[in-house]
Amino acid sequence: MVREINQNMFGQEVLNSDVPVVVDFWATWCGPCKMLSPVMDEVSKELKGKVKFVKVNVDENPVISQQYSIASIPTVMVFKNGNLVENLVGFRPKEAIKSVVENHI
Repeated sequence: MVREINQNMFGQEVLNSDVPVVVDFWATWCGPCKMLSPVMDEVSKELKGKVKFVKVNVDENPVISQQYSIASIPTVMVFKNGNLVENLVGFRPKEAIKSVVENHI
């Protein structure tokens, strides 16, 4: 299960992480976000221990959403060593997400 974080936790959970972090920016009203959620859960289980997966609700966390210029959701960002290294906008199938994430392990 992908853990939900808020903008107050973002620095510690994402930017200061020892492992790459996949951040799923989403909202409750977003259909494609709901489709992506089980995909993210599956990939997080398969890559457990190598990568951290978190999700951020854009409606509840506007500051961090604006900071990273989230204009469309779902947006999946991959951070490594505190830096944004990948930015995927829109629904992607499991293998596409897994492939992108594995490039940064």
